[in-house]
Amino acid sequence: QVQLVESGGGLVQAGGSLRLSCAASGGTFSTYPMGWFRQAPGKEREFVAAIMYAGGSAYYANSVKGRFTISRDNAKNTVYLQMNSLKPDDTAVYYCAADRLRIPSAQNMGIIDYWGKGTLVTVSS
Repeated sequence: QVQLVESGGGLVQAGGSLRLSCAASGGTFSTYPMGWFRQAPGKEREFVAAIMYAGGSAYYANSVKGRFTISRDNAKNTVYLQMNSLKPDDTAVYYCAADRLRIPSAQNMGIIDYWGKGTLVTVSS
């Protein structure tokens, strides 16, 4: 059973930066496409970013493009989300996701194989 554990969330002022980490165990991490999603209070979960298993291709929601960068270190079984120029609208619980076949996206969010429990990011104005 694959387990995903997020870390790195916290409170930051608008314009600041945070780096989230997601450590995976129990599976063949290097073969899984990985992604990040977020859910703000009172809103539905939404796609943030995703990366292919080899790390060569990355995809972003328009709302974070140019500010967030997803990356992975297969030797450490870890995927990262570097978040710069943070805005109050980025406040949310951020979830790591992994799938055995599909690259995580807004379209397949309901059938993704594995999820972490989330880490809270709060951006103050």
